Formats: sequence, structure tokens, C-alpha cells
Amino acid sequence: MQNRTTRNQELSSDHEQLLRDQTIDEGGPGVILRDFEALLTYIRECGPRVTDKQRVLSLSTLTEINERLTHPLQLGLKRPQQKSYPPIHGLYLLARASGLTRLVGNTLVVDEEVAQLWADLNPTEQYFTLLEVWLLHGRPEIVGERGFGVAGENFEKWTSFRMRIPDEGLQIADNRDKDERLTYRPGWYNLGLLNLFGLMTVQDTPSEPGAGWRIERIERTSFGDALLALLLTEFFGNWDNIMALGETQLVPFGALQPVIQPYFPAWEHNLCIPEHEFLEGVCIFKVSLGRLWRRIVIPSDMTLEALAHAIIKAVEFDYDHLYTFTYRNRLGMMEHVNHPYMDEKPWTDEVRVGDLPLNTGQTVTFVYDFGDWWEFDVKLERIDPVDSSLEGPIVIEEQGESPEQYKSWA
Repeated sequence: MQNRTTRNQELSSDHEQLLRDQTIDEGGPGVILRDFEALLTYIRECGPRVTDKQRVLSLSTLTEINERLTHPLQLGLKRPQQKSYPPIHGLYLLARASGLTRLVGNTLVVDEEVAQLWADLNPTEQYFTLLEVWLLHGRPEIVGERGFGVAGENFEKWTSFRMRIPDEGLQIADNRDKDERLTYRPGWYNLGLLNLFGLMTVQDTPSEPGAGWRIERIERTSFGDALLALLLTEFFGNWDNIMALGETQLVPFGALQPVIQPYFPAWEHNLCIPEHEFLEGVCIFKVSLGRLWRRIVIPSDMTLEALAHAIIKAVEFDYDHLYTFTYRNRLGMMEHVNHPYMDEKPWTDEVRVGDLPLNTGQTVTFVYDFGDWWEFDVKLERIDPVDSSLEGPIVIEEQGESPEQYKSWA
């Protein structure tokens, strides 16, 4: 990263003085604090639904959220998706990756325990908490986007995109090539966040019928250049820091504090997400394969290996292939628990059912046999009190005949 991105981005004494002189409050830099609060308020008031697959906001919610933002976009699309509104797409990423919201089934709610901690932070602390969430926690998969899944990916896109913008700004209007390149560098939700954080300014105009966000011009800001230079010089330019980020999926809040606090001493406290508590009791899962389903009851202190055995037995398959469980953690990131014979940890014989940070109504994907790829939806329907008479998983209800495991080649 260092060799590719340091050109004209070294930290200077002018950068340092600009950072020391910068005040952070609801008025700026950018409108990130106002618009993020607007989204939280909407979620608290309306409890919006999310889509089944990508787990992003449904179409019916987007227009109202857009109207609540400081600068609503005027799109020409008849059925815009969440990603059609890059500022909303970016704000949703922050809301999920910060832990300030969580999913209950298909409903997005504010986690009031975390929200109280958030409310106790001052504007400087809130601003840099959101910046950290974006740069260190903001995996593209949270908003249904593809990415490399590497630490510092959003920062790299910001840095490389900044190199494309001359001092006089980047003219986008009527240049299809430049417009399309924004999809990859920095990516639409990153561009929305760069604008919201006041790190760049995006000038736009109402879109024509059938068109999405129409951008006229993009300009750098002095604050954005100074902050980028600081982060590159003192944090992201150090390969040891990048390697340390890659060693854990959930980076603790405050990782950037030692670098930024000397310029912003008001950053004293950090957000904290409560650790997952073990799900004590009896878990009832509805396991579906197309129209076929089995309702399986299993004590939460049994391993995922036992649940895998129960699923495979319930559909009368032979137990002779590898498998994996995949689910979204409370921040929306994808996690996997694998067959004990696979190389990558964690393994199902070491993880209990109650160890998974699941909410009632949440679905886990179980893939059995990577060749034939049998993909089951495993939905947690409820958790009952502990039943000492239940010695192992059992099927209590079923519908549909088991499919033929190995199709005939004749």
C-alpha cells in the first residue's frame, strides 16, 4: 500500500495545523452526524424491514429516509434499490457495523443498550467512532456488495481515488467513462460516505428519467487531505498495523485513537458493544430444502456437529461429505463454522449451538457436500427453557419426502 499511495499525500506541517484547528460538531465537517442521527431516528420510529437475501433496507423505506437527509438525492429511477442511494447505503453500513442496530427476524431495530453509550459520546468521539466503523469494520458484504474482504479496503479505495482528483476538482458530468469508474474506485457507498464525512464534496443535479445519482463534480477538501495524510503516515502506511487488523474480524473501537487524539484531544471515550451471551435452553430450528422442511429440537449446549448430523439424518442422506454453516453476526458480517476435517477454523465439534450470536427468526445456511451443493436454510424459530429429559437432537415435525442424494447417471 505504501508504495502505491504516498505520492503527494505525505503529512505536512500545514496538515497538522489544519487538523489542530478543526472543530467537530453537528455542523461539520460534513453532515455525517446529522444524517446518521436521522437514520437512527427513523429506525427507532418505524422498525423498517430488510430483504431476505442481501439483508438491506426494502424499497418501501428508501424514499422516506432519503427525504430526512440533509441533502436528499433526486433520482429518476422508478424502483431504486438501497445502493441507488449511496448516502443511505453508506449510513446503513455504519448503522449495522457499529452495533447500534440489530436484526430481529427481518426487522431492523436500534440496540438501545448500545445507543445509550453512543448518546454519552461527544461529537468528536461520535465522528471518529463512525470513521473507524467505516475504515476498520465496514466490510462490503454487510450491504450486499462484493469486495476483497481485506483489512483497510475502504481506506485503500479512498486513497487511490484521491490520487485521481486534481487540485481543481474532477469533472464527471457528461463523461460516461469517469462515471462508470466510480463504481470501482471508490465505490458508490464509499463516495457517499466521503461526502457525508466532509472528506470530499460531491456536486450533483436532479437525474433524468430512468437514471441514478447524477454527479456534476467532485472536489477534495483540505480537511480530507490532511486526515488522509495523517492516517496514511501514522497507521495504514505501517504494514504491521494492517497485519494486526487482519488477525481479528471484530477490531476493538479506539484503534485509531492514538493517532488522531493528539490533534483532537476531545476523543477520550469509545463505543463498546456487549459481548454475546450464550443462548441457554432448547433451540427449535426449522430446516428447509426447497419445499421440504424438518423441525429439529436440540439443546443449546450441544455442538454444531450434532446439529449437522441431525440435519443429514433427517433427510436420510449418507454422512460422508464435508459441510459448512454460514451466518451473519450481529454486525452483518459473514462467519463460517466448518466440518472438523476442513483446514479453516472454527470447527463444528468445538462450537456449541448456543455460541452462535443468533436472534429468533434468524437463518443460518448449511451447505452439505460441496460437489452436489445441498443448501439448507436453518431458521431459529424460538428458544425454550432447558429440558433435562432431552438427551439429543430430535425431529418433532416434518413435511415433504427426502430427495435422492445421488442422482442416477443412467
